[in-house]
Amino acid sequence: MDNQTSSRNTSAKALRLNLDEKKYGTIVEIGAGQEVARQFFLAGAAAGTIAKTMSAYDMKFSDAIYGVQEDRRYVSKARVKAMMEQEFELVLDRVGDTRSRSSRYFAYAATVAAKSFNRANECHAWCGIRVQMYPGAEPSDITVHVRMLDDNAEAQQQALGVIGVNLIYAAYYYFENPKKIIDSLTDNIKANRIEIDSIEFKGPYFEDVDNRAKNIHLIRSWKTRAIMFKPDGTVAVPAEMLYKKNVLTIRGSFRPVTKLNVDMIEQGQLAFRKLPGVEQGNTVAIAEITLNDSRGNDAKVPSKDIIARVQLLNSLGYNVMVSDYTRYFSLRAYFRQYTKLQIGIVVGMINIKQIFDEESYRGVEGGILEGFGKLFPDNTRLFVYPELDDSGELNDFTSVKVPDHLRFLYRHLLENDFIQGIDCSDHDLFKIFSRDVLKQLPKGRGEWENALPEGAVEEIMKNNFFGFKGAR
Repeated sequence: MDNQTSSRNTSAKALRLNLDEKKYGTIVEIGAGQEVARQFFLAGAAAGTIAKTMSAYDMKFSDAIYGVQEDRRYVSKARVKAMMEQEFELVLDRVGDTRSRSSRYFAYAATVAAKSFNRANECHAWCGIRVQMYPGAEPSDITVHVRMLDDNAEAQQQALGVIGVNLIYAAYYYFENPKKIIDSLTDNIKANRIEIDSIEFKGPYFEDVDNRAKNIHLIRSWKTRAIMFKPDGTVAVPAEMLYKKNVLTIRGSFRPVTKLNVDMIEQGQLAFRKLPGVEQGNTVAIAEITLNDSRGNDAKVPSKDIIARVQLLNSLGYNVMVSDYTRYFSLRAYFRQYTKLQIGIVVGMINIKQIFDEESYRGVEGGILEGFGKLFPDNTRLFVYPELDDSGELNDFTSVKVPDHLRFLYRHLLENDFIQGIDCSDHDLFKIFSRDVLKQLPKGRGEWENALPEGAVEEIMKNNFFGFKGAR
């Protein structure tokens, strides 16, 4: 049945729901027409599924129905949750005693900022469903954040209509498999029309679901290119975290995060704050982990391993980004979608050598020159952490050896401060290697603890990360 249902078109999904008299609920949509409800009416027999449709466009009406959220925003997670809660309670209150006891009720809600006439606004939506998985069960929620990439409101509305049907359908027919729910959200939508950059499963049926793992699956399911995590471990919407912010990022494996990694981040922050307009209050620092290997292929690292690294970084107070970006200019382009302010990327000497390796630009039409043109067009800088060579000498960003035909390019970047050096606070940190720590962890407590920040040590021991074996 799974293969058959996953291939159903939008109309077939809506019709199957309409013909199932046990599924009943309301659809409320604000900001982009009533496209989800329209799909059910077009399919036919909608009276069997829909108790009510509604769209409260006027802010006063909307506030009177759903209250005023703390952030006072209308296209927000708080607003869509208020909508789901209110509408679900109304369904139960008004028809719960008159319909069959086998009924399973739902409330679908969406609050949308579609493309406005003659305005370059952020086009996005919060969509969610509160649903009973079984008759009489306490409801559970699925909430998603969607970015609409079509260039006109009509196409955006159509895409949201399809997503809404997919979400309602998946909540009922795939609820035992959250990954399948995610995979199905873009059924019958062509590529590059929408991006889903946040999903949350909540409620009694999803108590065992790790939302961090499911958000990472959004990347592997080609719903988005990156997921953001706040220091408290919750998923952040990139547009909200990065809007009008200076962004400093450092890429690493962080397996596990070491004192050397922390020093790189801190030294990068010190240098970054010297740039014009960069202050603590308008700057966000992000540790970034890529899912890809150096050739751009998914390294197939288990999500459990990625989550352990995210949790360690979060425990130290860092924001974390997981992405499928390989090249640094792609990472920079991602951030530039959300902010026009300064972007800083902290790298090691080995990363600079890779950036100047022309083999790294295979498949890029303009080669290394196009790559650099995309990496340094505006307000973007690399901050380079030094290294110790085999003889114990300190090498910094000025000593990088590049091919002769690229030396003038490198000099241009240095003289125009696109590439800057940062310090190391303690040369003993160069003796720390993550691979050595990983070898020691299965043996229990030991010298490896001196290589890691205190908070990270505690997290590893508490959760037995990376094969750590505690005292028996």
